[in-house]
Amino acid sequence: MPFSVSWHTLLDELDDLSEGAELITPLSEDRFRITDVQEHRVVITFDESGERHPLQREQFETLYRRIQDSNSEFELDRLPADADPYPAVLSLYPRFEIDSDRGVIIETEDPTDTQLVDGDTAPDADARIEPDGLDVYSDALLLIDALERHDVTDLSELETDALVNIYTLCSDVQRNANEFRQDVADVLLNRLHHDQPVHGQYGSVQRTSRRNRSLRDEADVLDTLEDAGIARERVMSVDSSKVAEALDVTELAESDVYEVSESEYVRKAEVDDEVKESRLQGLKDRLAASDDAESDELRQEIEALEERIDDLTSFSTGTEIQG
Repeated sequence: MPFSVSWHTLLDELDDLSEGAELITPLSEDRFRITDVQEHRVVITFDESGERHPLQREQFETLYRRIQDSNSEFELDRLPADADPYPAVLSLYPRFEIDSDRGVIIETEDPTDTQLVDGDTAPDADARIEPDGLDVYSDALLLIDALERHDVTDLSELETDALVNIYTLCSDVQRNANEFRQDVADVLLNRLHHDQPVHGQYGSVQRTSRRNRSLRDEADVLDTLEDAGIARERVMSVDSSKVAEALDVTELAESDVYEVSESEYVRKAEVDDEVKESRLQGLKDRLAASDDAESDELRQEIEALEERIDDLTSFSTGTEIQG
């Protein structure tokens, strides 16, 4: 999956650290704290010396890719001396863990330990958990991601494939949202009373009713109207379905009885569910930013379905990581 997704998950983990949380480097065992979290770097302060050091996003990405290219583990003694804090910080990501006995940092699907001295993180009361089996959630998440990645203020400037993706996702969201909306309405109907609106954070709903009607038996209707002085011809009309059947057994052309015009429109032809699922896995990682039991279960279910992209860049904190 793209490193950008993993990077933002890591930043979320750092934002959730409790005040004063300490980490320890795996090799030198120096203690430090996270003092600033920025979009492109993390600033740490060592407890003993008070020195501040910026840890760059590019270096995290290089370590991340080295781990993936080494059968999901990387030997810590191959790190430059001043890169010791990087694996400690990366261990806060839900899928990376330092194995001190073997001297490696590993990527795993299992719940992981961190380099926090006390293993302390702030509880996340607002942690989001994916609703099980709710298609509209997954499609809405993908649509949000697509809208965030493209400037949709001028659709004419977008590439065709981007427009196709957005249109397809809008269609899926609309269909699944309508189905889910009806399910919600069925439950609400038993909780609402006439003329008594019920309010929520985003709006209000009210129970209402509509009249539905259908004609009685055709012969009875015609007789009733005729008794009331309405001639049959006034209410008789051409049945379009019967006209279509008649065309099949005559030599008449369609244009003889229909006004025919053509219009063009866009219709969704197919959906690539595998690609949607692949993209969705990366987005789920971004949501799995809590250490509670339910989030651990969610992280175990997330599989890396996206292929790695971009070649490794150099790890230039002073010395190269050895290949």
